[in-house]
Amino acid sequence: MDRFVVRGCEAGPAQPQSKVYHQATLESLKRVVVIEDIKRFKSILELPNQTKENLIEALLELKKKIPSQEVLRSTKIGHAVNRMRKNADPEVAELAKVIFTTWRDYIKENKNKPSIEVRCDSKTERFRNNARKLFAKVLELEIGHPLIENLEQEVFHQCSRLINIPYRRTIRTLIFTLKHKSEVRELFKTYKLPVKQLVENHKKC
Repeated sequence: MDRFVVRGCEAGPAQPQSKVYHQATLESLKRVVVIEDIKRFKSILELPNQTKENLIEALLELKKKIPSQEVLRSTKIGHAVNRMRKNADPEVAELAKVIFTTWRDYIKENKNKPSIEVRCDSKTERFRNNARKLFAKVLELEIGHPLIENLEQEVFHQCSRLINIPYRRTIRTLIFTLKHKSEVRELFKTYKLPVKQLVENHKKC
């Protein structure tokens, strides 16, 4: 009758599971700073009527980094974070306090230690400046206005920080919408339509 019996295999000793190691990317390192990201986070923190979700998201990303004294000076991101310490929301204020204190203490101890800075090349900047000019014209705002800066930065971010076909198509779609849909333009200019939502609704990435 043995042929009708299903015999199980004897359990051997448990094999230890090997550890899975994930290779760190250059940008994931604390002292590697992408200037574009720093500027984008600063723009998010400074934009009026910003949602708590966006503020927390920006601060959490900043918490992962320790900019050099030169980056803090050139981007003024430290000032933006410092102002967040007075935010009415206690969670936002506490997070900003932790980041500001961490940066300040690190700079005191490592004043002359540089960070690795990653910047856009000149060709990329020319394309992006042209996009800002188009936004400024259709919104009737000056180039350098926080809305203009944050809008272009958000498009660039959502298109994987690349000047490619999706980036250009997204810019064109936004220009068309803001030019021909007065209700969307008005909501955006009065900060009632968040930048992130506007881009997500029109992105071609």
